[in-house]
Amino acid sequence: MRRAFLLIVLMLPVLAFAQQTFKGKVVNDNNKGLSFASVALKNSKQGVVTDSSGNFSITIDRKPPFVLLISSVGYTPQEFIVKDAGINNVVIQLDAAFQTDTVIITSRRRREVLQDVPIPITVVTGKQVEDAGAFNVNRLKELIPSVQLYSSNPRNTALNIRGQGTTFGLTNDGIEPGVGFYVDGVYYARPAATTLDFIDVERVEVLRGPQGTLFGKNTTAGAFNVTTRRPTFKPGANFEVSYGNYGYIQAKASVTGGITKKLAGRLSFSGTQRDGLIENVRTQKFTNDLNNLGFRAQLLYTPSDKVDIIFAGDATIQRPDGYAQVIAGVAPTLRAGYRQFDSIIADLKYQLPSRNPFDRKIDHNTPWRSNNDLGGASVNIDIKLGSGTLTSTTAWRYWLWDPSNDRDFTGLAVLTYSQAPSKHHQWSQEIRYAGNISSRLNIVAGLFGISQNLKTDPYHTEESGDAQWRFSQSSTSSKWATPGLFDGYGIRTYSTLQTFSGSAFTQLDLAITDRLHLLGGLRYNYDYKKVDYRRETYGGLQTTDPDLVALKKAVYSDQAFNVNTDNINLSGLLSLTYKVSNRINTYATYSTAYKSVGLNLGGLPTSNGEVLLDLATIKPEHVEHFEIGIKTTPAAGSTLNLTLFNTNIKDYQTLVQTAEVGVNRGYLANAEKVRIRGAEIDLSSRLNSHFTVNGGLAYTEGTYVSFTNAPVPLEETGGTATFKDISGGELPGISRWTTTLGAEFTTSAIFMGKAGKFFIAADDYYRSGFSSSPSPSKYLNVDGYMLVNARVGFRANSGISVFCWSRNVLNKNYFEQLLPAAGNAGHYAAVLGDPRTYGITLRCAF
Repeated sequence: MRRAFLLIVLMLPVLAFAQQTFKGKVVNDNNKGLSFASVALKNSKQGVVTDSSGNFSITIDRKPPFVLLISSVGYTPQEFIVKDAGINNVVIQLDAAFQTDTVIITSRRRREVLQDVPIPITVVTGKQVEDAGAFNVNRLKELIPSVQLYSSNPRNTALNIRGQGTTFGLTNDGIEPGVGFYVDGVYYARPAATTLDFIDVERVEVLRGPQGTLFGKNTTAGAFNVTTRRPTFKPGANFEVSYGNYGYIQAKASVTGGITKKLAGRLSFSGTQRDGLIENVRTQKFTNDLNNLGFRAQLLYTPSDKVDIIFAGDATIQRPDGYAQVIAGVAPTLRAGYRQFDSIIADLKYQLPSRNPFDRKIDHNTPWRSNNDLGGASVNIDIKLGSGTLTSTTAWRYWLWDPSNDRDFTGLAVLTYSQAPSKHHQWSQEIRYAGNISSRLNIVAGLFGISQNLKTDPYHTEESGDAQWRFSQSSTSSKWATPGLFDGYGIRTYSTLQTFSGSAFTQLDLAITDRLHLLGGLRYNYDYKKVDYRRETYGGLQTTDPDLVALKKAVYSDQAFNVNTDNINLSGLLSLTYKVSNRINTYATYSTAYKSVGLNLGGLPTSNGEVLLDLATIKPEHVEHFEIGIKTTPAAGSTLNLTLFNTNIKDYQTLVQTAEVGVNRGYLANAEKVRIRGAEIDLSSRLNSHFTVNGGLAYTEGTYVSFTNAPVPLEETGGTATFKDISGGELPGISRWTTTLGAEFTTSAIFMGKAGKFFIAADDYYRSGFSSSPSPSKYLNVDGYMLVNARVGFRANSGISVFCWSRNVLNKNYFEQLLPAAGNAGHYAAVLGDPRTYGITLRCAF
């Protein structure tokens, strides 16, 4: 009896465990509950399925450690190890079994599987953005080989796809971007928007090629379609903080939840700070720091199950001490010896602080300032109507720009002021219906209008200092050295640009058979532009000496013009799609696109003292695009896509440089014909439950087929010709070869009592050399470079995650862009890429 009693006592813990109830929740990548997921005890017949919210409760007949087998249709099965009796109420996250090829996108205004869409699209999820530290477009481009972004400051930013979109170099406000940048359906008109930090992003869809029959604003090169996380009625919160070298601190937060039964909200914040990377030996301070704050607020109102209304507002404030460029080299020109850069600075008894740009030293005497404010408000209404959705998007946005630049890139008082404060407001309205007309016909149709007002605030300033005479000296006359002649001599520019663009667009998708689809689209566009431009000289030596007056006019001149222009255009798309099998989808597309008239708002060049007023406007740009592609799913969890394209552009709008100081920002011109062609490969594969790889390769060839009257490059300044035929030359900013490659290894584990995954990941980005001059130059060429980024850490299913990261692990020195100094004396400066950075990120999700 005693033995029996003792046996019972010894068995009590086992019996207790036999009655233990283990609870948890199964969620997907977005932490949403998975219903009807299977939860089974390994090596037993015990098992349950999750309820509609993903919750489960299973009785366990043994003590830890034990293993649960979790599975759900469309997701990779997972083993969850319970090592401790104290672990309970866990959250288990499943990864989609076909994570890449079942990505759901909305670029065509309906939910579709990425691999079924006959458009070359790259999708980067919010999770990928956060893990890779790609908190803005400039970093995101390292994940998408067909994307280029160049920025010497927020205003002078060019976002291109396949080398097409925005003029290369300094921005001219009188031209429209060819890449549409959309956030939650709202078009952001100013290129400066692409320098913003992402705030609470769910995914970024990058569409390549003209997309005018899908999006409100015309897009000749492609579109960035950014979707942020919507408010949810279920309470949730995310917090993240990162610390790194160079004083890097970044904090992000997002809180969401229901306010009433029909009203939910979300508040999001992002803040980034970093010390400067370039030393100004004159001020003993480091410049080119980061100082960004961003806020976003949303309200979701659901008056019925058929109506969603989202009110959104955002504001971003950027206050960097920065965007300074470092002199990268000196090109000999065809000017006389006394006009060469080294002769000039020798006469002025000046030396550069360093001839090696990667010493990261400057001695600029004009402070750098890049105060950049953007924000706005919008209302988006979705109404389920019949078998589709009627959408209205109303938006207002603003941009305030207050800069200061040292455009001579030296410590000399050549250009003491180069400031272009601007104020921009836009109002836009889009009404669109997307749905099925029949079981075989789908339609997207809409109306779009945008009004913009851009003006100087109150004026733009270019002002010379006491060293200007030596840089502008074009003869041996002693009058150039007249004391005070150019000191304080400058120009103030007053301009107002008012535009309106209206369009009607539609795209039809006809299923001829279950496998063969015909797509057709049309876009009617109307554009009106009005500009008032006035530039006045001031300061310098006040004199009536005609020789001295002529010298001053050779540097700066008064200019004024008024232009009214309107244009209409009809463009379209025709595409044939054939699904060879469930794993192979093919398509061929022909489309046309259009960019409206350009207006020169950066000053006009002169000839024999006369302003070339006929260059105030430039012709519209017309695009003819051909594309064929194949999208495949060679194995479960793997995709491999190939695209071939050819784009012919008539009257290509480009920004060209001139030796005139008064047009130091360059001016707009038309190249008669340009061709851009190439091939792209995208791949992604989940090799097993632990290892994933993804990558892309782009070959792009951009050529001036005909540009017979282009300004000469930097090194030919001072020759007998001012213009030259550069037909056959390469377009600027385009690398022939660009590749990306990423890999990640994960393994399920429990860390600090939290279920999740340990991971180690690396990304590689390579681009070959490219021209950094609108007119091909022997000197303004950026060498190819490769960047490697890496991260390692623990990613919890819920609660706290932590990982260490490093960008530019190999500490590669590289240029992002090369820019000639004003006046073409021969020296040119570089936008430097960041050196190696590293840090740690803590993330918490509830």
